Amino acid sequence: EDLRVDGRGCEDYRCAEVETDVVSNTSGSARVKLGHTDILVGVKAEMGTPKLEKPDEGYLEFFVDCSANATPEFEGRGGEELGTEIANTLYRVFSSESSVDLKSLCINPREHCWVLYVDVLLLECGGNLFDAISIAVKAALFNTRIPKVRVLEDEEGSKEIELSDDPYDCIRLNVNDVPCIVTLSKIGYRHVVDATLQEEACSLASLLISVTSKGALTSMKKVGKGSLDPESIFEMMETGKRVGKSLHIALQKILDEEESLGTSRQKVGFLG
Repeated sequence: EDLRVDGRGCEDYRCAEVETDVVSNTSGSARVKLGHTDILVGVKAEMGTPKLEKPDEGYLEFFVDCSANATPEFEGRGGEELGTEIANTLYRVFSSESSVDLKSLCINPREHCWVLYVDVLLLECGGNLFDAISIAVKAALFNTRIPKVRVLEDEEGSKEIELSDDPYDCIRLNVNDVPCIVTLSKIGYRHVVDATLQEEACSLASLLISVTSKGALTSMKKVGKGSLDPESIFEMMETGKRVGKSLHIALQKILDEEESLGTSRQKVGFLG
């Protein structure tokens, strides 16, 4: 029938609110409300030492905090386990070298680099967590501003790092290839995107697909206790690519609109 309880079609997202630059003491931040799911993401850029295996790159660290107010299930160990699962999924999504240009985060090979600490806070849980989190992470990275630095070398060869005082003298991340997650939940013989809590309760298996703005699939993960046959997986992949592309277009449009408004912007943007 292609009609769900709330009147949406199988491939329709709920109306989402996207707002950037919401936390003052971060390098970048975003808040996303998708139905009753409410996510806050803050990005902090701090200087660190490059990893031994990648001496000319910076790196990202993910931390996920599940507020006990979001749902009673998050109290005690439940929230910790989900937080670890979400963080591991984000590491997997961002493991693709093309997602973020990590070389641009290198200051001095083997010695200094920028480390981006991405903190995800779950304020309210109303279904489809992974998609909302990935939208918020992309929006926060788009909003991130990293101070420009100069490496000064004295006569003895020792290096000193000088940070720019000008807040506008900064580097921005290219987020064009940052993937968004599309979760497809199998219910009966059909699959739906952006499942509500009630729909998630009816679904035995879901497929998490990370898709770039060009529609390329970068990673895939099955969640839930049920099984999926190969034909269903192929159909879900095709739907995920199609839906993911339109999701990226809508998100980029609202991010560009917020950017163009500058300080005069209203505090909430809408993503249809």
